[in-house]
Amino acid sequence: MSAIAWELPEDVRAVRDGLLDFARKEILPRHAAHRELFEDPRRLYREDGRFSDALKALIGDVRRISAKAGYYNMCVPETLGGGGLGHLAYYVGWEALFRLCGPQNWLMLYVISHWAFGPSRLLEKVTDEARERMLAPMMAGEASMCFGLSEPGAGSDAAALATKARPDGNGWRLTGRKIWTSNAPVANYCIVFAVTDPDRAAQRRGGISAFLVPTDTAGFEVQRVIKLFGHIGGDEAELRLEDVRVEPWQVVGELHQGFAAALYGVSLGRIYNSARAVGYGRWALELALEYAKTRKAFDRPIADYQGVTFPLAESATELHGAHLMGLNAALLLDQGAPAIKELSMAKAYSVQVGYRAVDRAMQTHGAMGFTNEVGLHHAWHSLRIVNVADGTNEILNRGIVQRLLKGDVEL
Repeated sequence: MSAIAWELPEDVRAVRDGLLDFARKEILPRHAAHRELFEDPRRLYREDGRFSDALKALIGDVRRISAKAGYYNMCVPETLGGGGLGHLAYYVGWEALFRLCGPQNWLMLYVISHWAFGPSRLLEKVTDEARERMLAPMMAGEASMCFGLSEPGAGSDAAALATKARPDGNGWRLTGRKIWTSNAPVANYCIVFAVTDPDRAAQRRGGISAFLVPTDTAGFEVQRVIKLFGHIGGDEAELRLEDVRVEPWQVVGELHQGFAAALYGVSLGRIYNSARAVGYGRWALELALEYAKTRKAFDRPIADYQGVTFPLAESATELHGAHLMGLNAALLLDQGAPAIKELSMAKAYSVQVGYRAVDRAMQTHGAMGFTNEVGLHHAWHSLRIVNVADGTNEILNRGIVQRLLKGDVEL
């Protein structure tokens, strides 16, 4: 029985149920068959921290079979050859996958095209020539991309970019550095944001443009893989661009208005991360409830003790609210509303309560909650990162207050 009074649209329910069936038949068995790979970091990563060939092959396999099944591109606009489903389906699909698979079965991260790594509405802004060059392999899951926005000196204040695009004939030369660029070590393309009009950029009135750059372009370099939480590898990278030549066909959106593309991408990221937090939170809560029913202390199941179960009740209440907030924000976007405040609220709250749910599940499990076997630490790490990605809580709260002060006070 659903805990939500209104029903999801039929097409969204169908794709959610299909995704879960696909994950059970295709993704979870693949992960189980390669368990030794996933449990050995020395086999997962190369010495330089990049994904191993074995891992890249598995990821590519998942993307390709999902594309053939119609799930990888389900939310890509029909004008690009995708399924045309909206933000609500994107949220519902991701939340269901995170809840089912948990943080250890991370091949599921490649079942639906991630907005920054694969085809999405963002590609509606590329030129016809760019589509001819890169759309087919992207849609087939054969190629991927990354999103080069953040810089060493421009994270939350993304408008403070230092990367410059110097005019060069009918094109430009890009010079600068990017950091925290997810998927960069394996990406075929990078959407690079650079200052094209310094005066307008200084006044925060545009002046920033986006360019689609093949990662094998001369002067484009993945300088290093950034390793997090003690891991020996990962998919975050620091990039160096030195005099990288770009042509007019590589402009994404309007010249000097690239920040609009950046903000749209970040909005998709906030939907994704809201779904991730709620999905992981529900996975952890259900794990804790099952453990509480079977683990005994002082000859009784620990579920008999309020000190164990009341925190789980609090997490259930919080996750229910976060789930509703995420669904509402996604639906508002599908209806054409900007939903700036609502999306910021959903992401900030979802990550907080998802993180708390994982922490409480750890406490319920006692020492077992810290083990590789249970895997709760993977969700803990993930949500701690998500607390910063696509807008820190501080930045999100700042944006919420700004909207409230401007009269957007409906709740």
